[in-house]
Amino acid sequence: MASDLQSRNSLNGLRSARPEIARPEADSEGTTPTAMMLVSPSDIGAINRGRILQALYDNGPTSRADLARLAGVNRTTVTGIVQPMIEEKLLVEGKATRSAVQGGKPARPLFFNRDAPMLAAVLLLPGRIQTCLVTLTGEISALEKAPFDVNGDVEDFSRILTETLARSLDQATQPPFGIGIAAGGMIDSDKGVIVTVSLAPVLTGLPITNILSAHFGLPVVIDHHPRALLVGDRWFGPGRGQQNFAAIYTGEVLGGAYYINGQVYRGLAGSGGELGHTVVQLDGRACNCGKQGCWETIATLAWLRREAERVGLDDPGTVTSARLVEDAESGSSRAEEILDRYARNIAVGIANLQQTLSLNFYILHGDAATGGARLSGSIERHVRSFVLARPNQDITIVSNGLGEGHTALRGAAGLVVSEHLKLKI
Repeated sequence: MASDLQSRNSLNGLRSARPEIARPEADSEGTTPTAMMLVSPSDIGAINRGRILQALYDNGPTSRADLARLAGVNRTTVTGIVQPMIEEKLLVEGKATRSAVQGGKPARPLFFNRDAPMLAAVLLLPGRIQTCLVTLTGEISALEKAPFDVNGDVEDFSRILTETLARSLDQATQPPFGIGIAAGGMIDSDKGVIVTVSLAPVLTGLPITNILSAHFGLPVVIDHHPRALLVGDRWFGPGRGQQNFAAIYTGEVLGGAYYINGQVYRGLAGSGGELGHTVVQLDGRACNCGKQGCWETIATLAWLRREAERVGLDDPGTVTSARLVEDAESGSSRAEEILDRYARNIAVGIANLQQTLSLNFYILHGDAATGGARLSGSIERHVRSFVLARPNQDITIVSNGLGEGHTALRGAAGLVVSEHLKLKI
């Protein structure tokens, strides 16, 4: 096994396609048996390499001996997997440290090479584009930004997008592994198409992965903005090492994504995770989607600013969670009251998610994250009051303080890590 692993080029193996299995034919009664997915011998090497890389993401710099203990194999097997990746300069070995075993070889921790090919990332939200390069260790560089007309011409938008991304790519010293896109709106992640964006009609129906792949000659992957936030949490943030958690985004809209049993849940064609349009109030306020009582109608900036105006806060159109926390800590009882109600409104949806999936760990993004520990703590208390108590259930809600753009760009890069380096998400 080890010799077979050593003989294969590591990067080609990491990018190898999934095994194809013949589609079963219908039987005499017209029913089709369920397909059984098997791992072909030629793909075992890629899977093992992916698991080693995933262990490094989860645990940080790790020696071969420790990787062998984590995997339950001998050190020789691990060496056979990692050595080609060292030769390809995907991984590097750090300085030797004293072995914990008397007389043993000094341990040299392995980790990702900052000089390896980078990951190109795009954040696409209504009216604004951000592009950058991201290292395998999560450092962002070559950040570029550009506005676009949400009601404009598709050709103009495509030109702005490719020119902005080109400025980032021009700063790469070698071709990146690929391009990852985090986009707002409804996304068909299987086909690489933006299905619809109500706040940016120019993006509706756009085959964006085909456009960028044809222009730059690189593999391209896209996912929904909240799922990109979750992937950013998974590889580079507070979700690292977690097997079950959810990312919750609030702002002008509300969205979310789930990580269940070590995998991102996407649903059919990437349609899973439309949390903002789960119903929390029968016959409630009309939502932008055309329905009534969606969670989005009570847990976004629109609700927050209406309430700020109702109670007479100064300049209600600029109210955010961060400002409410600041005002509440300065002694404003009105800010305190709205902040608590906002926390409760956010908690209602999280409580429903907790009752359904029991994920236990939730990471806030967007406006809610700007409320810091005060708001996340208040949301956590409300969630605990809503859900049925269970033994050993530890519900935790935290804020990702890195900022939406930073995390989403890292998440877009993480999509490339997952897709083209064959790491499991």
